[in-house]
Amino acid sequence: MQVFGPDELYADVLEADLCIGCGACVDLCPYFRNHNGRTVRLFPCDLPQGRCYAFCPKAGVDLDLLSTQVWGKTYDGSPLGHYREVIAARAGKKMMAGRFQGGGTVSALAAFALKTGVIDAAILTGGEGATPVARRVTGWKDVADCAGTKLMAAPTLAALNVGVNAGDTRLGVIGTPCQMLAVAQMRGNPLAQENFTDPVVLAIGLFCNWALDTRQLTVFLADKLDVSTISGMDVPPPPADVLIVTAGNRRVEIPLSEVRPLIPRTCFACLDMTSEYADVSVGMFEGRPGWNTLIIRSAAGAGLIDRARDAGFLETAAMPASNQTHLSDAAGAKKQRALRTLIRRDLIDNPIDSSGRHRSAVRMAPEIIEKIRGEAA
Repeated sequence: MQVFGPDELYADVLEADLCIGCGACVDLCPYFRNHNGRTVRLFPCDLPQGRCYAFCPKAGVDLDLLSTQVWGKTYDGSPLGHYREVIAARAGKKMMAGRFQGGGTVSALAAFALKTGVIDAAILTGGEGATPVARRVTGWKDVADCAGTKLMAAPTLAALNVGVNAGDTRLGVIGTPCQMLAVAQMRGNPLAQENFTDPVVLAIGLFCNWALDTRQLTVFLADKLDVSTISGMDVPPPPADVLIVTAGNRRVEIPLSEVRPLIPRTCFACLDMTSEYADVSVGMFEGRPGWNTLIIRSAAGAGLIDRARDAGFLETAAMPASNQTHLSDAAGAKKQRALRTLIRRDLIDNPIDSSGRHRSAVRMAPEIIEKIRGEAA
């Protein structure tokens, strides 16, 4: 992987309208900051290489290299990525009550990992009204305060960078596919730093088709409710086709046709729906309210699931084959749509010339491109 610096990151990602505001470049140095869901550069920096570029999930990501580093297998373009098992799950009886999304699986796993010392701190996404906020949580009972889907691009990884700079060595990170991609790149030591130690021991990924632009959504919702009182958002499974916003005692349903224009362009160039680089991935279970779909990917993830289940923090069940097929079809369709966008925007596998103006957002083997294209035929 060829790593460039902040100038190239600014040109390739921020100016190209590819930034999703994940926080991977924030709080690494004084130059990049996030405000109200948008990453900005405060001052120019001419370093030839930088962690900001190396960590970014939208800048020159070599999927084959990354997959080999994480899984010991090449990137094959399969809809769900590499995994061991797909099951159903929900929070167990030993997990505290809370305002959980779906079955509360993510909160239960994060709380169990904190309670048992698997991790020393959890990097989560909290909220202040309609604005998502990065949180570093050390008490297992505090996890519930961050429960619930935010549906907006969040600078979650800024809290990870702050924790690493403070000397944290056993972190758990909960985030979206783009954030899990950035975390995987961080863990790969892309700048080949001496005495590098991976500070992340657990990565819990979320299913995601798209996020919403925080500033645009705040303005959009201001005409409908008091955004400072927002306590939850949800997009129920089809055929609902609405965004449900809970604010105070109000519950407002908004047609998704009105919300989709608020999706950042970069979401349409994302190949991953199920957080393929996480230890475990969690999403909703269509047709079974109060449960989640849980994809177990790594040995660390499998071990955590077993221990959490034995301790009563998690309950699991078999996943019907029809549900897994539906999930795979949906994830595959996202890959196909994203590939078309990447090709149309000339963002995939572009050669680097002397002007530095043709760096790619993602690198993928030609045969995998054709495989994904063929599955769409």
